[in-house]
Amino acid sequence: MFEALTSSLDAALRRLRGLAVLTERNVDEALRGVRMALLEADVQYEVARDFIERVKRRCLGEEVPPGVMPGQLIVRRIHEELVELLGKARRDVIWGGRPMNLMLLGLHGAGKTTTAAKLASRWRGERRKVLLVACDLRRPAAVDQLRILAGQVGVDMVAPEAGEAVEALAARAHKKAVRELYDVAIYDTAGRFEVDDELVAELRRLRDAVRPHNIVLVLDAAIGQASVRVARRFHEALGVTGLILTKLDGDARGGAALSVHAVTGCPILMVGVGEKADALEPFHPDRMASRILGMGDVAGLVERARQAAAEGEAADPVAVATGKRLTLEDLLAQIRQLKRMGPLQNLVELLPGVHRLPPGAMSALSGGQAAKDLKRMEAIILSMTPAERRNPDLIDGRRRRRIAAGSGTTVGDVNELLRRYKTMRQMMKSLRGRRMPPFG
Repeated sequence: MFEALTSSLDAALRRLRGLAVLTERNVDEALRGVRMALLEADVQYEVARDFIERVKRRCLGEEVPPGVMPGQLIVRRIHEELVELLGKARRDVIWGGRPMNLMLLGLHGAGKTTTAAKLASRWRGERRKVLLVACDLRRPAAVDQLRILAGQVGVDMVAPEAGEAVEALAARAHKKAVRELYDVAIYDTAGRFEVDDELVAELRRLRDAVRPHNIVLVLDAAIGQASVRVARRFHEALGVTGLILTKLDGDARGGAALSVHAVTGCPILMVGVGEKADALEPFHPDRMASRILGMGDVAGLVERARQAAAEGEAADPVAVATGKRLTLEDLLAQIRQLKRMGPLQNLVELLPGVHRLPPGAMSALSGGQAAKDLKRMEAIILSMTPAERRNPDLIDGRRRRRIAAGSGTTVGDVNELLRRYKTMRQMMKSLRGRRMPPFG
């Protein structure tokens, strides 16, 4: 996500960090690289121009505080303006009434139906009663797709009856949601390859029948500046209350995320980062700005770890912190927790400075081989007896052969795991008694 933009901005920011004195000339020269990075990322020209002007105006009219390098000040102002550009603060859907009615809009291929299921899965996990409504009566198999997804995430669905108009379907679904005390009703609407008058008229009839609390537009981040035109058209016609950007795990250049809020004023609520039901993340403008500037998202990483620990067993924190009782059972818990945190590539992207790794290092960290290594390590530990996991010193040559056969690996793989475990245990023990520095 945003790899090209982050790398281009990093090259420009290196020159900014080296500035000792701020003058109009050197600020202009330094910000020229930032402007080119934004344009290459498919940010709308007017948005990029206004962004650079705001940064320049703030920097030239500001006194540099003692102890702060001028170049550092510019980087700080760029971060602040990026946060403003992305929406300033985290925004959620409007939780008004019961049920909360939400209409999903979007073009063909943007991912509306998949997003509907992801939202349903997310809110079902929060113990809300969710109803999906199949209002896309034009796309072949759209109703069947939503029915399958509803079954996968474990929520109810209302399908159209033969010859039923979309507004009649919506009214029937709304009555069901009210009568049966659903917390949320999600209306998956029809799409087109372009926004036309017929689609707008249909969506307006649906809106009038449902009176939704939220009208959310699903945008494909990969279509770049075209997403701004689509968002503006939908917003003018229907009054969009929020946006969800999809396919940010692909080769999207970032222009949609940096342009669409500035042009429409609609907040970005969530972003899709994969095909699975849990691959939908809340959008935090400050965290996204930090990631774009190569500063990582440590808060997001901590949140994922906390959620993963809550969903399953976690390693003993005393053992992890001191190495006193670190066992292979603790290592197994750590592996499972890491797997629950999501694809490794998404985790690596949250680390500060990862874009500066040598070519190939990123793919080595986040690619399929790393996932296979974790799976192999888990299989080896699961092939051990409880006594062996608690006391690996029991594992002699005969036991190693048995463990390798049971896990479908080699004795060399077992030896490598035990070597890594002992190295980790020694590192943890070396921390015993050390006083950790305070945060901040």
